[in-house]
Amino acid sequence: MTRLSRRRFSKLVGLGAACTAISPMRASSLLSPTTDNSIVRLSSNENPYGPSPASLKAMTDAFSIAWRYPDENADMLIEELAKLNNVGTDQILLGDGSGEILKLSASAFTNKDKKLVTGNPTFEAITRHAGVAGASVVKINLTADYRHDLPAMREAATGAGLVYICNPNNPTASITPKNEIAVFLSKLPRETVVLIDEAYHHYVETNLYESTIPLVKDNPNLIVARTFSKIYGMAGLRCGYCVTQRENVSMMSRHQIFDGVNIMAIVAALAGLRDQGHVAKFRKLNNDVRKNLCTQLDAIGYKYIQSHANFIMIDLRREVRPTISALRSRGIEVGRVFPALPNFMRVTIGTEEQMKAFLTGFKEVMV
Repeated sequence: MTRLSRRRFSKLVGLGAACTAISPMRASSLLSPTTDNSIVRLSSNENPYGPSPASLKAMTDAFSIAWRYPDENADMLIEELAKLNNVGTDQILLGDGSGEILKLSASAFTNKDKKLVTGNPTFEAITRHAGVAGASVVKINLTADYRHDLPAMREAATGAGLVYICNPNNPTASITPKNEIAVFLSKLPRETVVLIDEAYHHYVETNLYESTIPLVKDNPNLIVARTFSKIYGMAGLRCGYCVTQRENVSMMSRHQIFDGVNIMAIVAALAGLRDQGHVAKFRKLNNDVRKNLCTQLDAIGYKYIQSHANFIMIDLRREVRPTISALRSRGIEVGRVFPALPNFMRVTIGTEEQMKAFLTGFKEVMV
């Protein structure tokens, strides 16, 4: 794989190396605590348990190479991801979180003549990126059971540059079954690119769902995005990637800065992948706490959308904004308002203690 890094670019255009002296700063001046432990943070679908010990150790060990560009380590991560997903290294593109993969997809495949088609509601970032590219956005409502309405999306995709499918979907934590996606891909024009965002893939337990990465081989218009922000507990580090065919990697990378993923994120991601028990451990932790929350919600008579991720949408049976504010006043942060589901409140699945605090506050404000 030929990956355009800062170092390779310098060689290509004949730039000499340049060194700039930077005055050292005292470590204490860099430390500005931003986390208030009195806040129960259930608003951003983060993994409250954080990275694995192996990832933390890898970052500590990497302090000594912080002065180096991350090219070699990035190549190592790409090789590991390619092996894991049974694809070539030229089919992997690293990103500054999967958020950058979404941005690159919009930049490469949408414009004023090539619209974006998405579900509604879904993760909104890509609609903003498509807007910057000058593309119009067509939003297709989810089905009554919160699947992506793929027949309607296919009909709307005539002339589209990109279709975005978040699966499991954010904010509903619902899934679109594997067989429906395969049929959708088989009937879509090859000139329309499909981006499937699998940020929450590792939390799913049902056999109705599976990753679409194996479908990349036979679908040159398919891009599958993944992230280390969720189950790997690295939201603050920003590391993600996509699996697609090499032509798409080439088109997307033209819009990417050199060495956009930092070396600490790369070594942490690599160590996390190699920590064999990490995913299973944190899937079980999350799902056990989520099941208990659902039992408690059932007991007090509140319905919710069946969750396949590390968050849940609760039906408040009334406009959600006042409840969000009331919980915030009690030190509990929950998700933002989603206009397509104005009576539903998104709550991240935290630790057992955090969910106890949430339930206490929830019962108080819902009286």
